[in-house]
Amino acid sequence: MKKIRAAIVGYGNIGRYVLEALQQAPDFEVAGVVRRNPSNVPAELAGYKVVADVMELEDVDVAILCTPTREVEKHARVLLAEGVNTVDSFDIHGSIADLRATLDPIAKAHGSVAIISAGWDPGSDSIVRALMQAAAPKGVTYTNFGPGMSMGHTVAVKSKPGVKNALSMTIPLGTGIHRRMVYVEVEDGYTIDQIAKSVKEDPYFASDETHVFQVPSVDEIKDMGHGVNMVRKGVSGVTQNQRFEFNMSINNPALTAQILVGVARATMIERPGAYTMIEIPVIDMLYGDREELIRHLV
Repeated sequence: MKKIRAAIVGYGNIGRYVLEALQQAPDFEVAGVVRRNPSNVPAELAGYKVVADVMELEDVDVAILCTPTREVEKHARVLLAEGVNTVDSFDIHGSIADLRATLDPIAKAHGSVAIISAGWDPGSDSIVRALMQAAAPKGVTYTNFGPGMSMGHTVAVKSKPGVKNALSMTIPLGTGIHRRMVYVEVEDGYTIDQIAKSVKEDPYFASDETHVFQVPSVDEIKDMGHGVNMVRKGVSGVTQNQRFEFNMSINNPALTAQILVGVARATMIERPGAYTMIEIPVIDMLYGDREELIRHLV
């Protein structure tokens, strides 16, 4: 069996867990890791090629983009044009359709596949929401995140001038409404008020109640645990009061990484183009004989 050669682009929280997930996947091999500083090689990467540009790696089938969300499009455009499949965990919900529309013609023109926004939300939760809506076409679904660390929001805060380190916690208030609790280590020469203003104006935070606090050490309060509660109440046919609930408690980057590896597998099956997770068969994300999977799971 020819193994799928995957490159890890970015080696932060998600990249580290992607490496672990690839090591456990019998149909993958790690083509290499792309870092801003390829001379910085932690012990766990000693056996892998570490480079500054994915094009320095050989025979890459799929690039798993573990970069900040706002860098995803830049990397995907280049890689798809080179015929390399891409997967990412782009998580700005309101911009997902636009990213898909941008990448789709590039992928089709170069025979490559992009599966975007493939984390747990958006991602696996998107599939659950779609299934709930199929079961009750009329109704309302509430997605309640947390309590826990939001990686996308945390990265957004870390990008602000004057932020030495940061943590953004999501607190569910019910019916899909959330409070953002942001904890920041402040660099000399900046004030927490300056940083708070910048954070609250960011699209990641602008729609939610947000509180920003200065702390001496983010590491002392950091916890990567997260979770979700989704509830849909609706109508099946003409039958009222259908209610579905889904709960999950997770390590945020570990689950995101595992989903990314699953959709990286799916890129080898789908036709050229850009897709979200609700557009691809779930079975394409799984390792194993297709007939055996059907016997086991159906």
